[in-house]
Amino acid sequence: MRIREVLTEDLSLLQDIERAAGRCFRGIGMPEIADDEPLPLDELARYQRAGLAWVAVDESGAPVAYLIADHVDGNLHVEQVSVHPDSARRGIGRSLLDHLVERAAAHGIPAVTLTTFADVPWNAPYYARCGFRPLDDTLLGPGLQDIRAREAAHGLDRWPRLVMHRPV
Repeated sequence: MRIREVLTEDLSLLQDIERAAGRCFRGIGMPEIADDEPLPLDELARYQRAGLAWVAVDESGAPVAYLIADHVDGNLHVEQVSVHPDSARRGIGRSLLDHLVERAAAHGIPAVTLTTFADVPWNAPYYARCGFRPLDDTLLGPGLQDIRAREAAHGLDRWPRLVMHRPV
């Protein structure tokens, strides 16, 4: 798999990837997550213009996974990482995460953070295997506190969630 920056023509494909990846939540009793709409195109374009959006592409150059990030509390924060189920379990998500960590290191950024579901196998347990560790809520900066508040307002706290970080 090759990782490259997101192109304008990729944006609608990112939505398709996220919808497909989200369907997995239906099978574990989280249909609300499966039915949640991906970010709108203008929001995805904002990440693209900021240089904070990457895709993993197959041999034909078609995107099969993506990651978007933000600068939060002095770190890079994974806003979304999604792998199309047809390309899952091949290390693509880990490659995207590693790419972000390398970018953080190259820019002197101390860590990468993310929020995730604590009990979903392809969420917190997966991120732990990728080198992320839970971050105690008492250590959250204002940006991460704001993200958690928005997630709670969106109803995501119906299931246990946590913030994780990976030092660079």
